[in-house]
Amino acid sequence: MKKTVVAIGEILWDVLPDQKKAGGSSMNVALNLHKQNINSKFISAIGDDNDGIELIDFLKNENFPTDLIQVNKLPTSTVNVKLDEQQQATYTIAEPVAWDAIELSDQAVDTVKNADALVYCSLTCRNEQSRNTILSLLKDAKLKIFDINLRAPFYETTTLETLLNYADVLKINDEELLILKSAFALTGNDDEQLLKQLSNNFNIATICLTLGGKGAQILHEEKLYHHKGYPVKVADTVGAGDAFLATFVASYLNGFPMDTTLDRACKVGAFVASQHGANPSYNETVFD
Repeated sequence: MKKTVVAIGEILWDVLPDQKKAGGSSMNVALNLHKQNINSKFISAIGDDNDGIELIDFLKNENFPTDLIQVNKLPTSTVNVKLDEQQQATYTIAEPVAWDAIELSDQAVDTVKNADALVYCSLTCRNEQSRNTILSLLKDAKLKIFDINLRAPFYETTTLETLLNYADVLKINDEELLILKSAFALTGNDDEQLLKQLSNNFNIATICLTLGGKGAQILHEEKLYHHKGYPVKVADTVGAGDAFLATFVASYLNGFPMDTTLDRACKVGAFVASQHGANPSYNETVFD
């Protein structure tokens, strides 16, 4: 039976030096799940403006359902993206924007209750309205997947603690792991020790750690899985981690062994890093 996953969070335009691309970590995850034959649902908000209309048109062109995307009086989100010499991206995120004010609806509650998993992130919790909506939906979710997505200055330790305590699965990168080490006074001396401390402190069964060009690791039920990654010529890193997470979720829910799940996630993450923008087209041949 086809699995259903709900993502809640940001939808926006990534404004690069020479163009703009549809994105937002939560939308990227939802769209990658859709490409991988998951019944993907996406809860977010756009403004009543041309940027919002264009984002809806983009999703419709991808045959992605938009019925859970709200329209409010705040502007549609845009993010200025700067790439360094290694094509690593940094982001300047405007505030407030439409996805800061996602309202709790009966349709959203029913969708989450009937789904196999809910994917959420810390950035969407930077303001009270969306944060309260996410916390309400987490109470009804079967499998809670936390894409931590730390973007300074938009997180607080108390909020992170609350969100971590809900998580069944955590996706984090190496820089974010060091932030959590400091925030929660973790004492581990290497990645494995830190991941196990996070797992024990917050009762998280599965943690995905992405390491950029060095691959990724997954701690699952106290066993650590390693993958060295796939070397590619990086076009930009926008959306690569989101593609990794979506592939992990799709593979995990469809019952792939954990080492195969990690390999598949690394393949798609590397492919997206080799393309411009967060949402290049691909099909099942990406796993060959």
